[in-house]
Amino acid sequence: MYAPQDDTEMLAEALRAEAPPPGSRVLDVGTGSGALALAAARQGAEVTAVDVSRQAVWTARLNAWLSRLPVRIRRGNLFAPVRGRAFDLILANPPYVPAPEEGRGPRGRARAWDAGSDGRLLLDQICRDAPALLRPGGLLLLVHSALSGPDRTLEMLRAAGLSAEVVRRRRVPFGPVLRSREDWLRRRGLLGPADDKEELVVIRAERPR
Repeated sequence: MYAPQDDTEMLAEALRAEAPPPGSRVLDVGTGSGALALAAARQGAEVTAVDVSRQAVWTARLNAWLSRLPVRIRRGNLFAPVRGRAFDLILANPPYVPAPEEGRGPRGRARAWDAGSDGRLLLDQICRDAPALLRPGGLLLLVHSALSGPDRTLEMLRAAGLSAEVVRRRRVPFGPVLRSREDWLRRRGLLGPADDKEELVVIRAERPR
């Protein structure tokens, strides 16, 4: 888990732009501190938040209690805790930073950002599984780095029958994680010699009514 940053802010902006009506059923998957779940609850949504991290679950519960907002918070891997349910809106800010593979998955705090050699360790699963959890007319709002293949995300979501497009882009200075692996990213061809910023994208995908 890490403190909310530019990606969370971008997703919150996209959420405000959608303005889901009160009573909308919203899922925040990979909730972390619960910032997006709380933003949706402030708009009157009926919110469920999920995270695999015990620390994140307890932090989100504490923040919901302090904010006096009703949010259901469950511990589990991605959509496992909400199988059989359907939502009007799914928010997803998963780990998406490409990472050198060392023969095992990310551990500890790195689970909040490391996502395999192509950055798609969880993105592909979200693209496969989220569409089935959307009600007719339901939306998925997903944020990730341009280093992790937005075109593949769009392709997978469209193949699942959703209309999908990039609705927000923002270039931000490298944070500590990207700075620590700049050389590796350049060797992989994911960064150019003069690149000193990362592009983040928000993808909006809608299930037909």
